[in-house]
Amino acid sequence: MTVESSAARKPRRTAAGKAGTSGETTGATGTKRTTRSAAGKGTGPELVQLLTPEGKRVKNPEYDAYVAGITPDELRGLYRDMVLTRRFDAEATALQRQGELGLWASLLGQEAAQIGSGRATREDDYVFPTYREHGVAWCRGVDPANLLGMFRGVNNGGWDPNSNNFHLYTIVIGSQTLHATGYAMGIAKDGADSAVIAYFGDGASSQGDVAESFTFSAVYNAPVVFFCQNNQWAISEPTERQTRVPLYQRAQGYGFPGVRVDGNDVLACLAVTKWALERARNGEGPTLVEAYTYRMGAHTTSDDPTRYRGDEERLAWEAKDPILRLRRYLEASNHTDEGFFAELEAESETLGRRVREAVRAMPDPDHFAIFENAYADGHALVDEERAQFAAYQASFAEEGGH
Repeated sequence: MTVESSAARKPRRTAAGKAGTSGETTGATGTKRTTRSAAGKGTGPELVQLLTPEGKRVKNPEYDAYVAGITPDELRGLYRDMVLTRRFDAEATALQRQGELGLWASLLGQEAAQIGSGRATREDDYVFPTYREHGVAWCRGVDPANLLGMFRGVNNGGWDPNSNNFHLYTIVIGSQTLHATGYAMGIAKDGADSAVIAYFGDGASSQGDVAESFTFSAVYNAPVVFFCQNNQWAISEPTERQTRVPLYQRAQGYGFPGVRVDGNDVLACLAVTKWALERARNGEGPTLVEAYTYRMGAHTTSDDPTRYRGDEERLAWEAKDPILRLRRYLEASNHTDEGFFAELEAESETLGRRVREAVRAMPDPDHFAIFENAYADGHALVDEERAQFAAYQASFAEEGGH
């Protein structure tokens, strides 16, 4: 296992309160082993890494098999996914600043965690996202423009979850883990060999919903992967103020494996998620994956991160940029050329332009659409609320007529 230091962060403390001591982690073989940080100095977290920040391939006996057959075309595909996802994200941020969106939650810096895990899923797997999984949505075939309707206020989701097995974005923090667990319990009872993956952040790990999900999934051996993107900051609260142990170690208390992966390493995220999903499909129950990454931008466009963290921290993480890391590897391995990057740059600009045009062309919402999908067969209370709302809307027309 290769270890990368947690730049500009204080050493983590174990339950015993000692910084940098060894800890247990459960790997792909199902065995437990004790690992230490780089050179035994205890300066950073233990994590699975296949690509260093310099773009050098690192051998890993437990997870290499899950990416052993990856081709140069697939590597370029992962790079393309990350570049286009970042371009879309930047366009959405700009649109919010221009007043076209009410709010936006950027994924800047988390592209590898999302693309790696997203590409590990099968078509028949089901994904439960939060509100920041734009890269996973890309992998599941959701049109990026459809992600923006909710943030523009013209719909309550923008896509049919069953078309891509990708649930609607969830704003309530942590609640989607319960939805994922229930869905996983259902497909297990149906005898399907598909799996479920639920995304949440380090902040959501403090929610009771997540703890309940862990309990139910463990007791019922549900085929679910809990994918926590630990981006170091729950809005303005650092992870150190939320947990006494690394997040992945929490899984031990519930009786299933937890593993921490370098969230800026797309290959490692791909490999670890493949392993976890295979466990789920094989009836081995849940897994907690902690993707150790960093939120490069604000929590949302209403947030100002300069109020609670310093520039030196961001600069340290910029050196671990997930896109630059894979580019260095592609170039060093002679898997691409400048023509590929030039074409991708042009494609990203085309995507940005298409998203801008799509957002500005979105029609005003149907005021009564919110009542249509509350219940499958209708409900008396919803009918009453619809009538009240219709009367309220009509009152404006009456006032305008005087």
